[in-house]
Amino acid sequence: MKRLSLKPYLPQTLAWRATLILLLPVVILQLVVSIVFIQRHVDDVTAQMTEGLLLEIDYLLDEISDAPTLAAARLVARDLGPELEIRVTIPARGEMQDGYHWYDLAGGPVIEALRAGLPDTLAVDLIRSKSSVHMRVPTRYGNVDLRFPRQRVSAANPHQLLVLMVFTGLLMSLIAYLFLRNQLKPITRLAAAAQAFGKGRHAAYKPSGAREVRMAGLAFLDMRDRIERQIESRTLMLSGISHDLRTPLTRMRLELGLMEETEETEALIRDVADMERLVNEFLAFARGDALEAAEPVDAAELLRDIAAQAERAGQPVTLGHCDETGPVQLRPMAVRRALDNLVGNAVRYGSHAWLSLEAGRNSLTIRVEDAGPGIPEAQHDEAVKAFARLDPARNQNLPGVGLGLSIAADIARSHGGQLRLGSSAAHGGLLAELVLAR
Repeated sequence: MKRLSLKPYLPQTLAWRATLILLLPVVILQLVVSIVFIQRHVDDVTAQMTEGLLLEIDYLLDEISDAPTLAAARLVARDLGPELEIRVTIPARGEMQDGYHWYDLAGGPVIEALRAGLPDTLAVDLIRSKSSVHMRVPTRYGNVDLRFPRQRVSAANPHQLLVLMVFTGLLMSLIAYLFLRNQLKPITRLAAAAQAFGKGRHAAYKPSGAREVRMAGLAFLDMRDRIERQIESRTLMLSGISHDLRTPLTRMRLELGLMEETEETEALIRDVADMERLVNEFLAFARGDALEAAEPVDAAELLRDIAAQAERAGQPVTLGHCDETGPVQLRPMAVRRALDNLVGNAVRYGSHAWLSLEAGRNSLTIRVEDAGPGIPEAQHDEAVKAFARLDPARNQNLPGVGLGLSIAADIARSHGGQLRLGSSAAHGGLLAELVLAR
């Protein structure tokens, strides 16, 4: 049996949840106390007022019953009724319904009190009119209709206290909500700044609010500064290392170029080229274009440009469906580097690459598919790790150091997204989805 859960129906924001936790018990308590108070008040007042009215009705009915003829009874009703503020109809006419409106808090006690005082009462109608009570009682001359003001048996507005309580409760709830929203605004700003930093953006943020919130904000700023300093230091260090390594490699290439061409020198030149390529890939992985500033970019146009550039480079690439996205905050060089790696892997291992773009409300999904051997599902997590070389899904004889998927995954995370691997249903090879937050 499926369990019922209230979670989908509860507020999702912190402000509304705090408001609900604060006000719901108070409102329920006020409603219960008010309704109980009104009910007891209505019962007591109705009993006292009805007791006096029943004495007058008994006296009126006795006088009517003592009249020798129907005509005399009508004269009694005509003369005595106005003095008692009771309108009498002899004999009764038409049908009379018995009951009261559901929202009439005093209706039930009024009918009970009248029936208790006049057990022979045929009907008590509180529905026909809000300002009067209609009764039908039997007499010597048949059924008689009695009509008298409602205010003679119950308080005129017993619901006023409830209305006042509801209005005051709503007013105080609004004031409390505005106060809570003002108190929770610093938390919302902190969450927005953290979310922007997770997407690789530097949003301006100044701690404010309660002491605990300011402490959390200062801790976030300190953490963000440390991360940015570490990234910058790592990039500068690796740039220096790359420069230092390229200098002897360049000298070696020049010296080999001046030497006589032999099988040995050609092998050394290939080794030097591989070393330069490895140094470039290591630098690209360590840097990840983290220092590049995000800017508005048309993702669809960027993807079309990448596909055209790959075709010019001789790579067999097919551009499929692309949703129009409009300007999206991205780091274009980083996204280009990630897609270059994914397209390069698709062409290298699957001989052809298919690109497509799907735009969601909160994310962009760029798909790169190939017709190669793919990667087993059990090795998807391992494949995105640095220096991972999979066998036999990927041929070890092909060039590469296992950084392509890792660079793409790192760039996706810096945009608040992820790199997802799967199987291409259309082409049978690897499906790489680069998901970027927007």
